Amino acid sequence: MTSSFSSQDRPAGPPRLPTKPTGWPIGSYEEYGQAQRAVDFLAESEFPVQDVTIVGVDLMLVERVTGRLSWRRVLGAGAASGAWFGLFVGVMLSLFTGGQQTGGLLQIAVCLVLGVLFFMVFAAVGYASTRGRRDFQSSSQLVAGRYDVLCQPRNAEQGRDLLAKLAMRPAGGAA
Repeated sequence: MTSSFSSQDRPAGPPRLPTKPTGWPIGSYEEYGQAQRAVDFLAESEFPVQDVTIVGVDLMLVERVTGRLSWRRVLGAGAASGAWFGLFVGVMLSLFTGGQQTGGLLQIAVCLVLGVLFFMVFAAVGYASTRGRRDFQSSSQLVAGRYDVLCQPRNAEQGRDLLAKLAMRPAGGAA
């Protein structure tokens, strides 16, 4: 008896749970684009790329400050988010309730106003709860210090040889 949880029905591919990468290093690059270019070159060379893994090493969380927060900006963002949400809910309600044209437009307008009000309140409560400890906007990004290309041992030597050929090409040359 087989079930949807049996390994016989599961396609081969990356593991579902977090696991450490395996394989031998065949290349190391400062930027992700360079590692991606290397794997593209391997694929174009008919190399079995299903044995290859790109691993980011020396991970850093980089937070870039994008601006200062103020009550005006917080409430404006809350109002804008609420308007979109209210508009969406209003349109969905008017479509599924089959209201007349005037009733449908009224539904949309009421949902839009309620969305703006509720989202402004939620934004204000959230901002007030920080009590000035975080008066800036930012975006976070996970970046690696280097990117290693690993390959399963059965093909590692061939992969290393191919990437050595790629390294001997001029930087601006075609891949």
